[in-house]
Amino acid sequence: MTRSFSAITVLAVLAGAAFNVSARQPARADEATVVVISLDGFPAKALADPALPVPTLRRLAASGAMAAAMTVVNPSVTWPNHTTLVTGVSPAAHSVLFNGLLTRPGPKAPVKIEPWRDKREMVMAPTVYDVAFQAGLTTAQVDWVAIQNPGTITWAFPERPSVDGAIEKEMIAAGLVTAAEVQNFAGTIITRRDQIWTNAALHIIKTHKPRLLLLHYLTLDSVQHNYGPGSLAASSAMAFLDGQVAQILEGIAAAGLQERTTVIVVSDHGFKVAPRVVRPNVLLRQAGLLQVQGTAVTCDAYVLSEGGTGMVYVTDPARRGELRPRLKALFGRVEGIAEVRDRADFPRLGMPDPDKNTQMADLMLVAADGYGFGVETEGEPVATLPNATTGRHGYIASDPDMNAIFIASGHGIKPGARPGQIANLDVAPTIASLLGLTMGNIEGRRLDAILAQPSPMAVRSSGRRSVAARVP
Repeated sequence: MTRSFSAITVLAVLAGAAFNVSARQPARADEATVVVISLDGFPAKALADPALPVPTLRRLAASGAMAAAMTVVNPSVTWPNHTTLVTGVSPAAHSVLFNGLLTRPGPKAPVKIEPWRDKREMVMAPTVYDVAFQAGLTTAQVDWVAIQNPGTITWAFPERPSVDGAIEKEMIAAGLVTAAEVQNFAGTIITRRDQIWTNAALHIIKTHKPRLLLLHYLTLDSVQHNYGPGSLAASSAMAFLDGQVAQILEGIAAAGLQERTTVIVVSDHGFKVAPRVVRPNVLLRQAGLLQVQGTAVTCDAYVLSEGGTGMVYVTDPARRGELRPRLKALFGRVEGIAEVRDRADFPRLGMPDPDKNTQMADLMLVAADGYGFGVETEGEPVATLPNATTGRHGYIASDPDMNAIFIASGHGIKPGARPGQIANLDVAPTIASLLGLTMGNIEGRRLDAILAQPSPMAVRSSGRRSVAARVP
């Protein structure tokens, strides 16, 4: 998820005790707690570097389970993958395709993304926090996504906090954050926001002891968009986040919850460096399919960028039959576009049918290596960016550079488990099993290879199953 980032000075916080409770008396099923920590944009290949300064993550992995890599879903961006992490289904089923909800203002008008829409409008599949809440378990979220007004989260400190929020009021009263910081939160440097989200999670753990907590950090994603993966800034951001995880582990122990808690650390996607940009809307303008008058744009088709993929929409559904072949031919001969995927390809990509789901594009453009997509309507159709270290994600999920991380440690996790490469579809049913719950009609499978004693309450799945999406 792109975030503005003006400057960063981060110090590695190398504290944090090992989180290993495997030798202790197991918690009862009605006591088990799961804390999920998402480090946005943490590439699997970065964690494979032994020189990376992340001692807390390494201790968690040593005391528990770590995947060699975790494959993500298309599109490989933040909201779709966070939604898969908690639903166990692909975007074809849960319907989240952007960092927000796609809206269609009408024929000849560009499609738009609106991020601050309620979860019920966006997420078309049950989540593990829905299942937990309905089973009577308390739930919490700090900066999770596609989760506005869910009705099944007991305590929340959201990405856009408010001085009127219950947790925000408690934290202001306790001196953990000021009212001014909450009011000006969106303009606060991302490292400070991550620190406040840590304080919020610690407060919720200490005061409310939720059975399921979802926590999301943004610093690394922001840094890599600006300075690229593999940079010194990216390594520093990882060290900073390692320190935030250490604080969460200390808070769990201080709250007396260590013996019954499973900590799962994940990411939502990897990163690539893309110094070249393709501007499909400029191509549409040159082809007479898009017009600009002042700030007004009228168009027969419009392209939204997901970073490494471009989502092509015919603005008038009645003209799809006419324009789809023309658009495929137009984009199929452009430098920087490796492939043009159409409706026949979407099922294999885990994406919905555009004729059945209004969120889905008519065509999907796939960037060649070293290229990404922009949404500009002016400029050169293909250009080199001034910042040669620009990092992007959103590439086809099968690209190894998009692989994410998965570490699990604590209650119910087998020490030393190394399941190889897993899928992020498998995270939600595994969380459910650790809580003594089940999730039905999903594509993911419980990760039995990492569980010390798989819960008899949880249903073992013999394979992935597709589910039909409800269309918003």
